Amino acid sequence: MHIQSRSDDKSANTCLSVLQFLLKDLHPRDFTIRLWDGTTWEAEPGTTSHFSMVIRHPAALRRMFLSGGERELAEAYIYDDFDIVGSMESVFPMAEHLVGLKLGIVDRIRLAGRLLSLPSRRAAKFGREAAKLSGAIHSVERDRQAVTYHYDTSNDFFGLYLDRRMVYSCAYFASPEEELDSAQERKLDYICRKLRLRPGERLLDIGCGWGALIMYAAKKYGVSALGITLSEQQSELANEHICQEGLEDRCRAEVRDYRNLYGPESFDKLVSIGMVEHVGRCMLPEYFRHAWRLLRPGGAFLNHGVADHLDHRSPTFSQGFVFPDSEPVPIGESTTIAESVGFEVRDVESLREHYMLTLRHWVSRLEAHREAAIRATDEATYRVWRLFMSAAAHQFKTGETNVYQSLLVKSEKGNTGLPLTRADWYR
Repeated sequence: MHIQSRSDDKSANTCLSVLQFLLKDLHPRDFTIRLWDGTTWEAEPGTTSHFSMVIRHPAALRRMFLSGGERELAEAYIYDDFDIVGSMESVFPMAEHLVGLKLGIVDRIRLAGRLLSLPSRRAAKFGREAAKLSGAIHSVERDRQAVTYHYDTSNDFFGLYLDRRMVYSCAYFASPEEELDSAQERKLDYICRKLRLRPGERLLDIGCGWGALIMYAAKKYGVSALGITLSEQQSELANEHICQEGLEDRCRAEVRDYRNLYGPESFDKLVSIGMVEHVGRCMLPEYFRHAWRLLRPGGAFLNHGVADHLDHRSPTFSQGFVFPDSEPVPIGESTTIAESVGFEVRDVESLREHYMLTLRHWVSRLEAHREAAIRATDEATYRVWRLFMSAAAHQFKTGETNVYQSLLVKSEKGNTGLPLTRADWYR
């Protein structure tokens, strides 16, 4: 154990002893810890230090660990009680170790005593704060608040790390080395081929973001496309891009909740990319029933969403600061509900590794534009996105989280109109 001490600061010694206790069973400890006074605890000999955790002040550990939850640890990073220099994704084995510690009563009392001996300081919060939503959960109004909280952060901010089309969902990579722009275009085309779009068909995109898919489908496949979103900022920028491309007669984006879209059997194809995880478990039957009503017989619905098998009994960091009220469910649950309203499940594909690669691109691009990101929003918002996207990359890497594309068909007396093979998807 190699420690370089720069002072006789009593709080620094207490902090160091707390960290040594909490991390004593974590191996390999391939990171460095630096305290505010210059004290440094080097990574274990024989390992390469992937990051440094920098403790900013004597009160930091008290705020980080006294409650012992994921949310408190995340907030301590967001508001700069500590910083991470280096690979943020590499932090999460340590974070999972800390959150998952099962201490006996004696150790808990001893740890609490050490933490309470540290200085107490009122939490300095600046910039982004946790969402404060009102109304019944997953009501139309509350869902609008949740979407606005996330997506109206700043179009300029999102543009710093997304691809040139501003696709805010996982790309589809031919190889790990492929560039993000081409992988996102590959994903858009893959969706259109899965839906087997034909010229003149009517396409509805539920949760269209900044309009990348409806524009691509209208331009490359000759469909008439409507995209709906709950974000005014997204809709405005999407329609700007549509006008710039001269596609006003073939596609448009509207601010509208899917529940307020009427017209039975008015669309040939439906698509929803990265929206279903925000619908809410209790609303999934209505979501799929409404999609069923809007789709003509023989039509297809591609439903793409994150799936999570964990039961989060308390609000997570992501639900507080990123996607309030989000509720990813296991893939089996969502497909079972889709079948219960009449859909036939024709294909389910995991794109888990693709999302890991996408998120790594996003984090790298965000970090490269740190100053511009802070100018567009604030320091706390930059830290929230750096943290949540790095955490998500780790979760997709380990399989804790997955993402699936499900192709659902509204058959007409058993006739789907689908070919016998998927060969046309891979031309």
